[in-house]
Amino acid sequence: MQTTPTNLADWLSLLESRHFKVIDLGLDRVAEVKERLNIEFKCPVIIVAGTNGKGSTCAMMESILLRAGYKVGLYIKPHFLDFNERARVNGESASDEALIASFEAVEAKRGDVSLTYFEFTTLAIVHLLAQSDLDVIILEVGLGGRLDAVNVFDGDVSIVTSVDIDHTDYLGDTREAIGFEKAGIFRAGKPAVCGDPVPPQSLIDHAEKIGADLWLFGRDFNYAGDKQQWNYGGRSLRRNSLAYPALRGANQLLNASAVLAALEALRDRLPVSAQDVRSGLLMVDLPGRFQVLPGRPAVILDVAHNPHAAATLAQNLGNMGFHPMTYAVFGSMLDKDIDGVISHLKGTVDHWCVTDLPLPRAASNQQIQEKLLAAGVVPNDKAGEERSINLFATPADAYANAMSRAGENDRIVVFGSFLTVAGVMAARKH
Repeated sequence: MQTTPTNLADWLSLLESRHFKVIDLGLDRVAEVKERLNIEFKCPVIIVAGTNGKGSTCAMMESILLRAGYKVGLYIKPHFLDFNERARVNGESASDEALIASFEAVEAKRGDVSLTYFEFTTLAIVHLLAQSDLDVIILEVGLGGRLDAVNVFDGDVSIVTSVDIDHTDYLGDTREAIGFEKAGIFRAGKPAVCGDPVPPQSLIDHAEKIGADLWLFGRDFNYAGDKQQWNYGGRSLRRNSLAYPALRGANQLLNASAVLAALEALRDRLPVSAQDVRSGLLMVDLPGRFQVLPGRPAVILDVAHNPHAAATLAQNLGNMGFHPMTYAVFGSMLDKDIDGVISHLKGTVDHWCVTDLPLPRAASNQQIQEKLLAAGVVPNDKAGEERSINLFATPADAYANAMSRAGENDRIVVFGSFLTVAGVMAARKH
């Protein structure tokens, strides 16, 4: 009889090697194992999808609800340094022991059903949260919505943060096609919040077709603000004099207002005071989302890996004030729109430190260099302006080079794949 692993690292290695496809969309296999596990929720469930802004939205929701005194479970991904970051119970990462117990529970019920790493770990983490005596559970969708493993669970409220072009191999190459996939998390008769200011018609049509209670930004909720504070206006609830979220960036008020719309929709079951909202937004913490580290030169970590996120990153960098030179540590998966990302940032970055990443589906540093050159990023171009492109084997090497060259008034922006940011985080930790 085959023995199962006894520690978390061995479990994760086993799961990574087991299924023949990394991404294998479809709900039949995961739904079958979910039924066998008999996972039941005794509390409201909030499901969050979107091209960008999912993690920030989940983190703000968690922070406000924790400040309100609720016991909160959160499934968020991917992780930066430890797998345990994906499962949070009352603001703390789950223990190895708790995760292993849920891995064993899934394995015991799986039978001969083959599950991807993502499907298996999703079932295990949701199983863990369902057993944890919580007041509310927040689940972040991985890819798309309709066929994502998280969608075998029903949300009491669903949020779609934004709809833009990403994962085109799986979701389609138009906002309309992708909007339909995201809208797959909506449920009949349940609040469905869309934080995208210009939602695809496909999302609206699907919500109406299934009879979801659609909350649209600009129609059902909105925000207004000045430099000191901002106000939320919902269907029947106003929240005034709110603090700006501790998460930096131009798009965070859109995410925060979607959070407040979802909480307004749930207020009979999860009442939250104005002070809980204020302190929750002030205290929210999420690594790698326009995260400006203390010290000089300024170091910014941002997991912008598609054109929509890169445009937001460029805007946020533009709002930072003057820095003589900007160094970029950049690595990307090959299936991303790397040209689109570069187009938004080539006017901001002076020196590119391009890195390989430790995955077969990553773009090589040479492939990225070719795209930079094709986009007109030429070393020492533009009438003597100092420009450079250098190639590195790892994010740590690229970051070390940028740190060795940057002056204390310059800045270094680490962006692209989660693996790029995680590699620099790990290097800084040691």
